Amino acid sequence: MIKYILFFSLLFVPGFIYSQTKEYEAPDYKAIQTNIENKDSEYYYPKLMDKLKANDTLITSDQYKHLYFGYTFQKDYHPYKTSENDKKLIPYFQSKDLKKSDYAEIIKISNASLKEFPLNLRVMNFLGYIYHLDGNEAMANKVSQNFYGLFGAIFSSGDGRDCASGFHVIAVSHEYVVMNMLKLEIASQSLTGDCDYLALEKDKYKLPGVYFNITKLKEKGFDF
Repeated sequence: MIKYILFFSLLFVPGFIYSQTKEYEAPDYKAIQTNIENKDSEYYYPKLMDKLKANDTLITSDQYKHLYFGYTFQKDYHPYKTSENDKKLIPYFQSKDLKKSDYAEIIKISNASLKEFPLNLRVMNFLGYIYHLDGNEAMANKVSQNFYGLFGAIFSSGDGRDCASGFHVIAVSHEYVVMNMLKLEIASQSLTGDCDYLALEKDKYKLPGVYFNITKLKEKGFDF
């Protein structure tokens, strides 16, 4: 596990691993679509996206939920696409010894990637970490707020303990972000109904695995 994952991880771990009563609510996609298409609504999608890109500090948790799940109704929603900028970041993701001389390039590529997919949580997480290493705490905090807000939308959508209460995600990569944030190592993956099931090593954790609802991905015709 790459150490930068830990930069944003501590807030969510205890509640998931130890709480048996965490509240959650599956997203109402029909209501979300209605809200984000209403120009008079606080959830009107173009306005929300402008706030996200401007690192607005006043975005509410409900607005983050509309941003995250509402993205599935946008023409730019391509959950399986890997951009050239994402590919350029792979060596940096895998590096165990990032150099200060690389920070500017990483920041440039990461921001370019986020222009293509503003909800790319892996890149957002990495970018916040690089800003932190580079001493730009103001930007690190702004990026982390967006990350926490969007991650919180996923975390509020289920508890991951069975398919009926699986975490709703809009990209497979977000499943691995969640698992890394929760410090859970994956033993295997399988498809069950509308869920992707990530099994954990037997007897290592207090739960056997985590379920992710992938309804919106399946609507795009992903072939497992």
